[in-house]
Amino acid sequence: MKKKTSLMLATWVYAPILGFASIIASPATSPMSQLSAIAAQNFQQGQAFLTANNKKPGVITLKDDLQYKIIQAGAGPKPTANSTVTVDYEGKLLDGTIFDSSYQRGQSATFSLSEVIPAWQEALPLMNTGATWQLYVPANLAYGLQGVPGTIGPNEVLQFKVHLISIDN
Repeated sequence: MKKKTSLMLATWVYAPILGFASIIASPATSPMSQLSAIAAQNFQQGQAFLTANNKKPGVITLKDDLQYKIIQAGAGPKPTANSTVTVDYEGKLLDGTIFDSSYQRGQSATFSLSEVIPAWQEALPLMNTGATWQLYVPANLAYGLQGVPGTIGPNEVLQFKVHLISIDN
């Protein structure tokens, strides 16, 4: 009887562990393969969006696939790569989910251009103070493969409405 109990106990204790281990070891369901699948899907959706968006009136595409549309032209000076700027902005995923917004917080953001994502480092020096642009940002110019856990998935194309309020050199 003791052997039977030990076998039952071993089966009860170890089977779930062994089953879980096989799931973890399975390439099709590993966290890394799931992340890779999501990243690939986001990349495909993002590329399809950028390709279609490129054909819309007023959308300008730069050589690295960063896209922008001028909502309102500005008349003031342009920042440089070393400038500190104050902006209002709203960041959205392609599905329209807002992930960050100075408008919602009711407080403009001030930062050095050297401290922001590459897309902003590229786009803001093209903007005149007072301008409002819509940016369409490929993943490699935003948060890339790592994304922002819980907020922005891997390889997500992002949209930003950016209003350049001032340059605070």
